[in-house]
Amino acid sequence: MQASFVIPTYNRSTCLKDCIEHLFEQNFVKSEFEIVVVDDGSTDDTKEVVEDLQNGAPIEIQYFRQENQGQGIARNLGVMKARGKIIVLIGDDIIVTPDFLREHMKIHNKYHEENVAVLGLILWHPDTNKTPLMNFLTDGSAILGRFGGHQFAFEKLAGKKMADFNFFYTSNISLKRSLMLKYSFDPIFSKYGWEDIELGYRLTKEAFMKLHYNRFAIGYHLHDIDERSFKNRMQMIGRSAKVIDAKYPELKKNPPKWKKFVFSVLSSTPVIRLLKKDSPMYYYALSKKYFLEGLEE
Repeated sequence: MQASFVIPTYNRSTCLKDCIEHLFEQNFVKSEFEIVVVDDGSTDDTKEVVEDLQNGAPIEIQYFRQENQGQGIARNLGVMKARGKIIVLIGDDIIVTPDFLREHMKIHNKYHEENVAVLGLILWHPDTNKTPLMNFLTDGSAILGRFGGHQFAFEKLAGKKMADFNFFYTSNISLKRSLMLKYSFDPIFSKYGWEDIELGYRLTKEAFMKLHYNRFAIGYHLHDIDERSFKNRMQMIGRSAKVIDAKYPELKKNPPKWKKFVFSVLSSTPVIRLLKKDSPMYYYALSKKYFLEGLEE
């Protein structure tokens, strides 16, 4: 078997169903890839939804369940159970195009080295209500051409064929299974925040990973994000910043005191009130406010 899609999921059975049904439409030999779903302790009808999809599916679907431990640990289990030579990591809210797998495999078939990985392009799904906040989250050049893109920053890869570990986006990336069995997600990151970048950095540092970028391997992100989820996300990133800083101080993910002071001033209530709501600067200030809250916990 050539490839395995590994999909961690938690209480999102509706979008998971949509995600899987689009995988059925891949322009690829159906017997040459599989879907591995790892249920991270869902309390909704995820199990029943997957069982319904398994009946008569054109592609084999494996289903595994674990207690809620986080998506990194769920992916580790999925990789262990997968049978494909190539592991394709996507989220349960990613809707792929028909040539998605073919575009990933095109690179892997050209470069057989174990340390070769492939990053695809992630765009907002047309059905999402694309807000100024969501635009900010995917524009790494929103502030002074340098800051923003707290979720994805693909505009920085325009015209490039290679990416570094900062673009190790597990919503659309593929690696050799043999490599992932040697380098798994660190279980210390039990919640969201840096578990993907940490693995990307470790692969670069120890396995000399070569991350190829193929903008034709397109996955659409079907997930609206509001200020509440943005707050939770940035707080979790703040909490995890201390963890990754303890492992890799050279990355300087835990800001020095002077920078924390600047962030605290920028994100203070009086300053935020002066900023135009829904502007990139407004969301940048909020991101620092929530990040510092997580960092201080």
